[in-house]
Formats: sequence, structure tokens, C-alpha cells
Amino acid sequence: MNLFIRFTIISLLLTTSVSAQKLVDPTAVAPEYREAAEKRRAEQIKERECAHKADIAKILPRERTAYLLQCLETDAVKAN
Repeated sequence: MNLFIRFTIISLLLTTSVSAQKLVDPTAVAPEYREAAEKRRAEQIKERECAHKADIAKILPRERTAYLLQCLETDAVKAN
């Protein structure tokens, strides 16, 4: 039993948790890269909004990628 508990604790310590990607802070990058950082931040915000919509709509994991891609495409069409 002790061996099982030790093994479980070690395996939990060795696994890394997946953390969400942080939003890019345009003020924290060099001035020459600020424009690209602002564009990336806008993309990340759109992606988070679509992911939030998927959560609210309770989209199944197997259909989530297609839903997110469709959401991002419709946002791109609306922006143009």
C-alpha cells in the first residue's frame, strides 16, 4: 500500500499541468515589435471569446475545434 501511495505521489509531481497561454502585453515588448504584439493580443482575445461561446453552448470536445474555427471565420468576415 505504501508503494502505491508513493508511486501515485511521484507520478502526480512529475506530470505538468497545462496552463492557458497568457495574453501578450504590448507594453512589455520592444518598440519595434509592439505592433505585432498588439495584433497577437487582438487574436488571442478573439480566440478566448470564441472559446467562451463554446463553453456557454456546451460544445462537445470532438466538435470544439470545428466550432472555434467557424467562430473565428465569422468574426473575420464581420471585421471586413
